[in-house]
Parts: sequence; structure tokens; C-alpha cells
Amino acid sequence: MAPPPTKAPRAVPPSPAWRLLKTGVALAATLAIAACALGPDFKRPEVQVPQSFKEGADWNRAQANPQASLSSDWWRMYNDDKLTALIEQSQKANFSIAAAEAAYRASLAIVQANRAQLFPIVTADLSGTRSGTPAGGTSRSATGSIAPGVNNDFIASATASWELDLWGAIRRQVESARGTAEATDAQLAGQRLSIAATIAIDYLQLRQADIDIQLLTQQKDIDSRILYMTQEAYREGQASNDQVLAAQDNLEVVIADLQTTQIAREQDEHAIAVLVGVPPGDFSIAPDPNYAFVQPEIPLGVPSQLLERRYDVVAAERTAASSNALIGVAEAAFFPTVTLSATGGFQHNTFANLFSLPNRFWTLGPDIAQTIFDGGERTAAVHQARATYDQNVALYRNTVLTAFQSVEDSLSSVNHLRQQSQSFADILKRNQQLFASSNAQFDAGAASQQDVLNQQLTLLLAEQNLSDTQALLAQSSVALVRNLGGGWDYKDMQAAGNGASTKATAASTPNPASDQQQASNPPPPH
Repeated sequence: MAPPPTKAPRAVPPSPAWRLLKTGVALAATLAIAACALGPDFKRPEVQVPQSFKEGADWNRAQANPQASLSSDWWRMYNDDKLTALIEQSQKANFSIAAAEAAYRASLAIVQANRAQLFPIVTADLSGTRSGTPAGGTSRSATGSIAPGVNNDFIASATASWELDLWGAIRRQVESARGTAEATDAQLAGQRLSIAATIAIDYLQLRQADIDIQLLTQQKDIDSRILYMTQEAYREGQASNDQVLAAQDNLEVVIADLQTTQIAREQDEHAIAVLVGVPPGDFSIAPDPNYAFVQPEIPLGVPSQLLERRYDVVAAERTAASSNALIGVAEAAFFPTVTLSATGGFQHNTFANLFSLPNRFWTLGPDIAQTIFDGGERTAAVHQARATYDQNVALYRNTVLTAFQSVEDSLSSVNHLRQQSQSFADILKRNQQLFASSNAQFDAGAASQQDVLNQQLTLLLAEQNLSDTQALLAQSSVALVRNLGGGWDYKDMQAAGNGASTKATAASTPNPASDQQQASNPPPPH
């Protein structure tokens, strides 16, 4: 026998609560989209920007890329593979950079947390209880009366709540958090630039110490010979005791300078080790007394680019934007908050029959809350937000002025050190001629051996002055890169012709490392 035909289940029409929930959600979405955001929209504070740098009139203008600070490899301009390797290692291993990167990730998480407040919160709950009712009494639940004795109660429910952002408080909070994250991002870029510049300066100071140590060692050897000759002349009655004392002082001064220079070199080496994430005891850099300092051409650009590429200026501007958004958050507190909430579920004393239409329950409704009296707390909050914004605007403008000052200072230093370097180069050439003349006079019997040694000391001092000035000039160029905000790609600079000008500058700058070989190994006096 064929089974009796089964009746198709009848579709359950949506309940009034469900229709009301859909209508409420649609209305809430419409209100949220059309809602305004209280508070002023941020505009970059006006600052006075010069048309050009005062100390940069003689510089060649070059196009810079303000967006390339993180991918910049400006340190390649110095044509030193060791320096490049140290800086690139620091970008991966430096703990200050790692901390700044973690701070940036934390700020991004705050942005995401604030943005999540724009969406509804949905929770679910499943619970079961077992209870006893005394004889002669009854209790009631959502499903009706419960008989005396031991009873079970199972509840499965879901709750949704949504605070409508009618006045833009949440959106302004997201805007503020985003501004803080962008400021933290700029600080990360600044930390990378600062670490790279610090390593470059420490490294150039170390190479300066290498040259000075060699020159001071040569001076010490010559002063020792002069002291010995003076002491011999004193024994023979041809020199006074005062001359012996003066010769001893000259030797001791050079020895003291040599110790000071060696301390500086060792400390520079220790500083570099920490910056690249290595214990100083496990790190060393081989001396290079013949190091040649490169003087690259830095793309100066225009002053207005500082507002986009200087990390401290960008961070200050983004901090002002963040505080501006908080004004809207404070103003929104004067308006009521509207929260839509809905709860629905099932309840029964047996789990098997829990999920059935007769056992369902639901609640739905809005919640409107308004602060009536707070003793002026909200007004004070608005005043505080506006004062904080004014403070950050003032700090931004001061940061811009300080940025212009630091660039002008670097340009002034580079300009004058270039002239000073040229003067010391001319002095070196003249002292080389005087030393050669002194040797010729000694060979002709018209000068003493001590005269030749004294002239050699003068020549070594001229070489040291030139090498120290070249080292300071290279360090000043690094400071200029840092103050301009970095952001150049070395390959792009070479393609634009800067690579050729860098080589030309390095070739045209006198190098005492090659000239000192002649002074350190002169023809021995006969």
C-alpha cells in the first residue's frame, strides 16, 4: 500500500517583531548615513614659508620625492660599502626602530577598535539550569507554570545592540585615532632616518679618528726625536734647560691628544655597535688611516617640501589633526545617544523541545539617553579639547620654524666648511713646498736637521687640519640630509646627474691621506 501523501509544511510568516526589527535597522542605517559630524573639519594651520633658503642661494635645485623616506638609501652617496652595510643592518636590528614599529602597529589597532564601534554588537548565549520548587507551591517561567519538584530550564538567546552615530562622535574618534596613527607612522620614519644619520656621523667621526691617530703618532715620533736632539745639545752646552722642558711639553701634549683621539674612536665604535644591535665587545671596525671623505651634492629642493617630508613636522601636523577631531567628540556629548537593541531566543524545560516556535521569546526597542545636568563637565571637556588643539597648533608652527632653522644652520655649516677646507688645502700645498725647500736647504748645509723636523711637524698639522675639516664637512652633509628629511633614492639621483657631481666633488677635494705619505716618509736628513 502506498504511503499516504505528506502535507507540505506551511511557511511561517514573519513575525511582527521581525518586521519591526528590519524596519528599525533600515531606518537606523539611513539616519547613520545622513548624520552629521559635529566639530570643525581640520585644515592645516597656516605657517610662513620662505620662497628659498637664505643660506642655500648657491645650491643647485633638485627635485626630491617626499614620499620615499622609508625606501631612501641616501647613505650610498658616500660611496662606502662598509657604511652602507652598517646602516642597512641597523634598519633591521635596531631596537629603537623595533619599538617605534611596534608603537605604530599599536596605533593602527586603536584605529580598528574605534572603527568597530560603528557596527552593531551581536552576542549569543546558551544556558541550562536545574532547580527545585517546594511542595505546595508553583513558580512561573516564560513557558508558563512549573510544577513542584525538580525542574530543568534551557535558554538559547541572541542579543544585538547598535549605538547610532547620529552626531559623529564615533567618526570623530576614528578620525582622531587615525591622525595619531599617522603621527606615529611619521615618528617611525623619523626614527629610521635618525638612526641612519647617527650611524653615518659616528662612522665618519671614527674615520676622522683613524687619520688623526696616524698623524698624531707621526708627530709623537718627530717630537721624540726633537726631544732627544735637544737633550744631546743640552749636554754639549748648545741648548738651555728651558728648551729641553719645552720639547718635553710638546711631546706630552701630542701624547695626550693621541689618548683623547683613541678614546673618541673606541666610543664611536661602541655607539655604532649598539645602533646595529650588537654587543660592543663582539664588534669592531678595522682602522683605515687613508680614508677619503666624499662630499656629495645634496638635493636641496624648496622650503615648502619640509612640510611634507620632515617627520617631526608631519607628526606635529597629524597630532594637531587628531586633537581637532576630539573637539567634535566633546561637542557630541551635549546630544542624546540612541541605541537600538533586540533580544530573541527560545526557552523550555527540555532541551529536545527547545527550538520550537511556541517556546520563542523576543524584545525589541530603542534606548535614548540624555545627560540633563553634569555641573559643567561637558562644557569643560569642550574647552579642554579646544585648548589642546590650540596647543598642538602652536607646537606645529614652532616645529616648522625649528625645521627651517636646522636646515639653515646645516647649510651655513656646509658653506663655510667648504671654504675652510679650501683654505686648509692651500695651506697644505704651501707647507709641502716649504718642507721640500727645507730638505733642499738641509742637503745644501743651510738648515739643521731640527729645522727639517720642525717643518715636518708644521706639514703634519696642516694635513690634520685639512682632514678634520673634510670630516666635519662630511658630517655636516649628513646633518643636512637629516634636517631635510631624507627621502632620496641614490639611483634616481645618479640618473638626474647627481652621481656625476658627487664624484666630481670627491675628486676635486684635496685628500690628505695621499699627501701624508710624502710627509710621513720624507728623505731622511743626512
